[in-house]
Amino acid sequence: VANYNAPGQVVISGSPDGVAAASDYARGLGAKRVMPLPVSGAFHTPYMTPARQRLRSAIKAAAPRDTEVPIVSNVDALAHSAGEDWASLLSAQLSNPVRWKHCLLTLEDAGVSDYVELGPGGLLTGMTRRTVDAARTVSVQNPEDLDKLIDWLKPAESAAAPQRAEGEHLFAVERMIVSPGAGVFLREAGLSDSARIDVGALLGHVSGQEVRSPFAGLLQSFIAVDGERLAPRQPVAWLRTEAG
Repeated sequence: VANYNAPGQVVISGSPDGVAAASDYARGLGAKRVMPLPVSGAFHTPYMTPARQRLRSAIKAAAPRDTEVPIVSNVDALAHSAGEDWASLLSAQLSNPVRWKHCLLTLEDAGVSDYVELGPGGLLTGMTRRTVDAARTVSVQNPEDLDKLIDWLKPAESAAAPQRAEGEHLFAVERMIVSPGAGVFLREAGLSDSARIDVGALLGHVSGQEVRSPFAGLLQSFIAVDGERLAPRQPVAWLRTEAG
């Protein structure tokens, strides 16, 4: 078993013939759904053992620090805070199962009830709901979801909160300018960091669509680079407005 994802959902990994045989056996036992996953290697199995020492040395050289908040490791489903533990834990994960279900149960036993998933997909949110009955979850998949996260964190305040322009979030003086659509980004010539930006100022184009700032302030930096292919609402630039 490579992954213990949730009750009733596991991932197996190994040689192609071995995985095929195990899949047939699972179907024979009455598995409701068996499907192949397109991956580039037999991760979380002994096949990855030769890479462990090299990865462990690289992580150890990075000198991870102790954490202020304990982190539950996928390897043993236990909470760790010592930086010196991570070289062994992360390298061990190459050839050991991901115990995601057990991590969730550890968090539940510790009294955790709210879970925030950051990144596209929302798969972990679904697994969490299947594992922890009382879980309260939210999935933040793109910049537009940041306002949803704020409302989720502070539901009592959200009803009275004023409407925010797209891209505005978290701090009153911080603004994110996002792509109006999908395409290749081309930056407007002559703009540099710390340039003063007016409302409606042109920052560039995404496949012919203008990227204009709905805010006024100082340009902190461009997040997108010339020639980068962007998705809709992907961050383009970071702006700091004048407080007050």
